[in-house]
Amino acid sequence: QVQLVESGGGSVQPGGSLRLSCAASGRVFSSNTMGWARQAPGKQREFVAAINSGGFGNYGDSVKGRFTISRDNAKSTVFLEMNSLKPEDTAVYMCFVDSAESRSWGQGTQVTVSS
Repeated sequence: QVQLVESGGGSVQPGGSLRLSCAASGRVFSSNTMGWARQAPGKQREFVAAINSGGFGNYGDSVKGRFTISRDNAKSTVFLEMNSLKPEDTAVYMCFVDSAESRSWGQGTQVTVSS
């Protein structure tokens, strides 16, 4: 079992920044890929970013160049640094951890970008 708790969401003006954190507990190892997805009201869940055990990150097209994913394996925590935020980034952001058998999800944290 894996438990994931996100934090760092909030409201910000367009062009602002936020840093999300996701702390994992349970059967989580540094070899697990960790990442983020988001879901806006009335829209499908969208991949945001993922980072593998080697620290290599990949990103969804809509956030490339603005968001940066990182991880602290000692603390089983994944981060998402979000810069140059746009109103269309407004969504619930959820972190995930991949194991060989399944993907575990956190409950999510709300990010609202509005003037």
